[in-house]
This record gives sequence, structure tokens and C-alpha cells, in this order.
Amino acid sequence: MTTTAAEQQVQEGPAAPPFILYLDGAEYAEEMRQLAVWVADLLLPVYGREVTSQQPWCPRWWEHLEAVARLHGLWLAWQEHTDPAAGASGPAVWHRDHLGPVLSELRSPTGPFAGCKAGGHRAKQAPTTEAYAVPEASRADTPPEPDPYDRNLW
Repeated sequence: MTTTAAEQQVQEGPAAPPFILYLDGAEYAEEMRQLAVWVADLLLPVYGREVTSQQPWCPRWWEHLEAVARLHGLWLAWQEHTDPAAGASGPAVWHRDHLGPVLSELRSPTGPFAGCKAGGHRAKQAPTTEAYAVPEASRADTPPEPDPYDRNLW
């Protein structure tokens, strides 16, 4: 007996949501809208602490791609670990394994919000890199270089 794709989906459960860096256009905008609601309505009211030079926060966090990526991962983990299927210890696991490490990285004096003040945003310059040049001797044996902007490679 064969199963249809819909039956297989029911048996396996819903697919995991895609990571925000894989989205674009309307999908990205909707995911950002939902993430912003979660950050504003749950994360900051419950876990937000005073902003200092040693614990910075940016009021325009969405303009820091690293912050978007980390907060989205934190939100996805929150959805998973606060689901009743995660069991009674799910929220404790989320606090230990996800919340603490993410907030430590984001609010580090050297993190993505370094330079941002309580009332303002300051863009950070990303490090640069030179293009990698394949040595001449190995060029004949190598496939063409992948497009770094091809989201299917991420």
C-alpha cells in the first residue's frame, strides 16, 4: 500500500519552518512581522534588561542581520520547546540552551549592537574578504565556482 504526500505529512507532522535567511519577498516580510511581534510582546517585556554600555540593545534590532538571524533561531526554538509535546522540561531547556546563549551574544559589548545606544542605532561595518583564487594547477579539475547569492546553497 502506498501513501500519498498528504498522508505522509500527517504521519511525520508539520515540516519545520524555514530559517529566515532562506526567505525573501513577502515570505520574509511576514516572518519578520511575526518575529517583531514576538520580540516586542514577549521577549523584551519578560527578558529585557537595562541597556548599558556593557549590555547594549538596539531599538532598531531588525537592521542588524546577525540579530535577525539569532532572534529568529531563538523564536523557532521557543515555539518548539514551549509546545506541550516538548514535555514539562521544554521551557527549562529553552532557557538554558537557547535564551541565555543568544542574549549573551546579542548583548555582548562586542556583539552586533556594540555602538548602539539606548536611543539610537549605529550600523556596523561587516568584515571584508578577498576573493579566493583557485591555484592554476587545480583549475582544470574543479567545477565552476558557485554563486554565493544562490539561496539553494545555504
